[in-house]
Amino acid sequence: MTEAPSGLRAAGWALAALGAATVAIVAFTTPWRILPSGAPPVVPDSARDFAPGQIARSEAFDAAISVPGYLSLGLTLIVAGVLVGTPLGARLLGRLKGPWWLRVLLGVLCVSAAVEILRWPLGMWSETYLREFGLSTQNWLAWAVDRIKNIGIRTALTAIMVLAVVALARRYRRWWIPAAIGAFVLTVVVSFAYPVLVEPIFNDFTPMPAGRLRDDLLAMADRDGVPVEDVLVADASRRTTALNAYVSGFGVTRRIVVYDTLLRAPASEVELVVAHELGHAKAGDVLYGTLVGALGAACGACLLYLVTSWGPVRRRTGIASAADPRAVGLIMGVLSLATVLSGPAQNLVSRHIEARADAHALDLTRDPATFISMQKRLAVTNISDLSPDCFEYVLYVSHPTAPERIAMARSWARLNGMQEP
Repeated sequence: MTEAPSGLRAAGWALAALGAATVAIVAFTTPWRILPSGAPPVVPDSARDFAPGQIARSEAFDAAISVPGYLSLGLTLIVAGVLVGTPLGARLLGRLKGPWWLRVLLGVLCVSAAVEILRWPLGMWSETYLREFGLSTQNWLAWAVDRIKNIGIRTALTAIMVLAVVALARRYRRWWIPAAIGAFVLTVVVSFAYPVLVEPIFNDFTPMPAGRLRDDLLAMADRDGVPVEDVLVADASRRTTALNAYVSGFGVTRRIVVYDTLLRAPASEVELVVAHELGHAKAGDVLYGTLVGALGAACGACLLYLVTSWGPVRRRTGIASAADPRAVGLIMGVLSLATVLSGPAQNLVSRHIEARADAHALDLTRDPATFISMQKRLAVTNISDLSPDCFEYVLYVSHPTAPERIAMARSWARLNGMQEP
């Protein structure tokens, strides 16, 4: 079925409007400037805060882990390119039998399985480096179980999305309209439900034990005006030695979680990490990210409609429309490419939001010296990349680097009349 030009124009205008709205919202709400304009500039310098051995270890780890990482990215792009630009996917999926919905589900399963089988050795390669550098505490069985869980969840979500697209395309000529609405709603629902449905699959969560640290954290949250019923501890040590904390969900599912590995740090540093997470909660960053992501998903539905309706793509893939169950490969290829291409923009926004949470932690605790000590501990323990090259920075880095965060803390201290740590 060939879509009329008016239908394509309508989808194009909708994509332009949604895209413009998303860009405008991000442009006007992202905290591009974290500290006031009068803040003294401080240049990030890893050599000032990290020993040569620590810098060398960071560079060695980054060099080792980058190889399988780049190969995995290249594999993703190649597979997506084949699915979008050749008839191979349609020919292979055309061999599946059964009702259309079963062929769609089997198609998603087959494509996902094929990609993950190719990625599996690369994942094992990365895991060997994580163990070599002391970051992973898992045995191979536990690693494989976790990886299969991740694959299963991703495949299930992909199957829901692809099945919905094909079903809507079979029923409506302008299926991009309900697809965009459905993508928006699904993104919000998944973000809301993730903390209570998905996170417990990978970790056990227990309330932080009663004691001075817990009391201090809850008192700090109360002083900050952030309603927190409890702070949870994740049993991350059964998987990693890395230190981390995060906030997820919103509304009644919002939770602040700290890794049990983090509790080995001094209490003052734990308080600063939680103060950072309180910054996310106070600014509503999870809800904000969810809504922006939902708008992006709606844009993706419109883009998918245009791509699957575009003559050159239909001719190259041999697929008449998204209503064809053989279009599963094409749809998955477009989704993969969109995810990779949108990554740099997401990272750019994320770095500024994380920096705002850092500034909030400094405002709340007024302790830049401990903040810097905490950042050094996180960077050394997690073997963070202290000076990523430009390509890595754009493509992968979602948080400011440790030297950038330390430089901001020094700038904050000077701005507030304190001695520079």
